[in-house]
Amino acid sequence: MIISGQTFDEERALYGSDGIVVEDCRFDGPADGESAFKEGKNIEVKNSYFNLRYPFWHDDNLTISDCEMTDKCRAALWYTQNATITDSKLHGIKALRECSDIRIKDCDIISPEFGWSVNGIEMKDSSAESEYFMMRSNNLKFENVSLKGKYSFQYITDSVFENCNFNTKDAFWHAKNVVVRDSIVNGEYLAWYCENVTFENCTISGTQPLCYCKNLKLINCKMLDADLAFEKSEVEATITTPVISIKNPASGTINVPEVGEVIMDDPGAKGIIKTN
Repeated sequence: MIISGQTFDEERALYGSDGIVVEDCRFDGPADGESAFKEGKNIEVKNSYFNLRYPFWHDDNLTISDCEMTDKCRAALWYTQNATITDSKLHGIKALRECSDIRIKDCDIISPEFGWSVNGIEMKDSSAESEYFMMRSNNLKFENVSLKGKYSFQYITDSVFENCNFNTKDAFWHAKNVVVRDSIVNGEYLAWYCENVTFENCTISGTQPLCYCKNLKLINCKMLDADLAFEKSEVEATITTPVISIKNPASGTINVPEVGEVIMDDPGAKGIIKTN
């Protein structure tokens, strides 16, 4: 069934739908109803406008393209499986949570607390602005994604990021089994308490990066404006730029062309620093 050119504002307007195509519709109006597509499956939504809360909860097999979700469209996707979102604006708070098997491409995301507890998300060619971005999610695969935010990727696991640009503080805290390649990561206090995290061909900047880490690896990375790096970390690193200061690495070897200051005032610090 095709639904075209209509406006819906009532509660659960299309609740439990199966096998519908919705195009050129608006979910807005004085009735201020919630949960338009709740408990639906096999749904395609195109070129539509969402200005009401909780539209896609407990949905299965969902395709969204060329849509706009405003800042009033809060908590847009929760508990949804197998969804593809393309060429859309996701501008409501808490836009993705407790979902699985999600694909996002060519989207503009402005959403505090986006992507919590998601299992399996591919994001490509998109931009995001968010606090606590993707917290406690796993199996993330990002390519060509730009991010402006705070406290991003905390407690994530089993993820890969390639050709991304992240401007965010306190990123990757407690992350586990993560690879970041060919990316720019700018922010204070990067990746504290992480485990099995690798940065490869990356540019890293900001104060006090990479502290209290286990099995941390840096391969052919630049570090800019980085001071007090690697405190109490288990690290193997090859760095191609001078570092302002390195403090008390717990173990491993750090290869770096030059260090402004090496601080080794902790008897437990056994890391080796080699300069060219």
